[in-house]
Amino acid sequence: MAELATVARPYAEAAFSVAEKGDLNVWSDGLRQLAELVRLPEVAEASSNPRISRRQIADLLLTAVKPAPGAELKNFVEMLVDNHRLALLPEISVQFDALKNSSEGVADAEIRSAFPLEGAALTSLVAALERKFARKLRPTVVVDPSLIGGVSVKVGDELLDTSVRARLAQMESALTA
Repeated sequence: MAELATVARPYAEAAFSVAEKGDLNVWSDGLRQLAELVRLPEVAEASSNPRISRRQIADLLLTAVKPAPGAELKNFVEMLVDNHRLALLPEISVQFDALKNSSEGVADAEIRSAFPLEGAALTSLVAALERKFARKLRPTVVVDPSLIGGVSVKVGDELLDTSVRARLAQMESALTA
């Protein structure tokens, strides 16, 4: 996995430097769609079929992206196809989004809660977390009943765990030490 990330990094950085001159969101969406397509077994089979030309594979992928990609994204996909690097697209997409988020001062936040969070409760929690992490957050809420209560928040490589399960584990550790 680390090797895949290392090989994908220059591609993601190159795509980002081109996308900065245009619309980052269009590129991000296009790369995300292409990454989903490349994960399909049919696409993997077609791309390894020697009877299907590299141009046909690129055209197949590009026609599935909506809205239709611009010339730069088309060139990028054609270059990946020509260099037999289609398998990198999911990792390129992830790294591109990380670069985009960094440039916009935004971070993805995975909020795990024992109960569904919606409306005002989610809004006030996100506002408090944005103050704590000092950046704009894009939250994803996952319901995890094993937490018992409270929340566990992951932003990048930082973890804030205020769940009842974590507190019980701390108490157990303190009592058995």
